[in-house]
Order: sequence, then C-alpha cells, then structure tokens
Amino acid sequence: MSSNYHSGLISSLPLIHQGKVRDCFAIDDDHMLMIASDRLSAFDVVLPDPIPGKGEMLTRISNFWFKLTNRIVPNHLSDLSIYEVIDDQDLARLLEPRSMVVKRLKPLPLEAIVRGYLIGSGWKDYQNTGEVCGIPLPAGLNLADRLPEVIFTPSTKAAVGDHDENVDFSVVVDSIGQEMADRVKRVSLEVFQTAGEHALKRGVIIADTKFEFGLDRNGDLVLMDEVLTPDSSRFWPADSYQPGKSPPSYDKQFVRDYLETLDWDKTAPGPRIPQDVIDATSAKYREVCELLID
Repeated sequence: MSSNYHSGLISSLPLIHQGKVRDCFAIDDDHMLMIASDRLSAFDVVLPDPIPGKGEMLTRISNFWFKLTNRIVPNHLSDLSIYEVIDDQDLARLLEPRSMVVKRLKPLPLEAIVRGYLIGSGWKDYQNTGEVCGIPLPAGLNLADRLPEVIFTPSTKAAVGDHDENVDFSVVVDSIGQEMADRVKRVSLEVFQTAGEHALKRGVIIADTKFEFGLDRNGDLVLMDEVLTPDSSRFWPADSYQPGKSPPSYDKQFVRDYLETLDWDKTAPGPRIPQDVIDATSAKYREVCELLID
C-alpha cells in the first residue's frame, strides 16, 4: 500500500468537494464518486504527511460496517461500479480499493457522536462539570471507565480548518426537528451497539465513534461518509484495557498523543510527523482492519 492517489489523477469528473480526508467528484444528479485519500487530520487540522495505504483501509472497514448494519439503516452505497464511471480502466483499478460510488444526499448538519467509555474530551468535560456534553454522570468515575450506559453527544459539523462544537440534543431538535433527531439518536445507538458486539468478539473495544447522516430524495435517513473507522472512532485492544489509564489504541490517537507533546496551537498548518510515527500509525490501522473484518 502506498500514497499513490491525489485528486489531480481524476480529470474526467469535476471535483465538487475536498474534505479533510475524502474527495468527492460529480457523476450525475444522483451519484458521486467518493475517494478516501491517505491524508490524516488531527484536532480538525489536515497534517502535511499522509499515512500510506490509509484510504484503502478506511474504505474496506467502512464497506464492511455498511453491509453489517444495512438492516438497521440504509447507507449511501450505490449499485454502480467505479469501472462504469471512470473510462480509464487502469485508473479505475488504481482507485477501486479507496473508492465508493455513492448516492447524492442532503447532509444533516451534525456529527452523531456516540460514547461508551469516558475518554478524550468527554473525560475533560466530566472532570470540570461532572457531565459529558450536558449529560450528568455518577461521581467517582475514572479515566477510560465504561459508562453506565452508552450516550449520544452530537456536535456541529465544522468546515475544514474549524473545530466541531459539542451541542445539547435540543440544538439538534431545533435544527432537524424532533422526529428526525430522535431517529438519528436511536439509529446511532443501535449501530454502535451492533458494531461493538461484533468488535468485542474479535478482541476490540469501540470506545466511541461519530456517524454522519443525510437525507435521500424521499427525506429518508441514510448513513453516509465513513463508518466506524480508525479515523472516526477510538478502538482499544480488549486484552490490555484497564480503567484508570489511557488505553493503547488502534487509531489516530497515537498521532494525537505525539502532537500533544509539541508546542503547537492546534491550528493550521499542522506540524510534520516523524517517519516512525507514520509507520506505527499505518501498522495500527492495518492491524485493526484485519481484526475487525471477517
């Protein structure tokens, strides 16, 4: 696996959006081509050094979860093959492992974050307030403790370079209506539970994750973008999990931990990443990919 993709390779389709990791190209009014690059973002900043093979692993993991959870909620995958939308068949073969041909949706203006363990910003919030995103928790919990019940803590979806902001559920209700907000919450919790049970059987704890949703032409809820990847989730090895300390992770927390040692204000441009950190991060992505997928 190598970082052999860049958006300039695709000249036959117009680039309509470049996110922190994914590039989206227009196909027609109903479909677009989504490519997972090897770019890495941390603290909402795209870092200058890619993680070789990362886009391929993200795509493989997402496709697995889309299939596993399709009974719970429809997803954005279409029936079209990349070979039907890219005329250059050699280019199509190069792109296939990191590409999805997806349905065009109207994105909901939120990130649906689900937390099963007390870690990250949730831990900091709890230390300061005894709550996580406005949800009261029992006193005396430790770092990385399993929460008494899984909680839904949505955030706004920031533009590239901006930071997401945690919001109360009432803000989501005001934004998309009570019925849709309740459905997003219910579906998010069910997908998280289903995935968590699968992962635990394979020795992986899913501590938290974030989902993104859109609406199709009929106004129905559809799961989109990526699902339960090391970019959108915290994955911990179950055999070394111990409450009270930050567990080792299979995700980009390894990069975050390195960045926390730097004198960096978490705004663009991001710092260069040492090769040993790049190699270790790539290995962690690959390991969890192999663990999770049958």
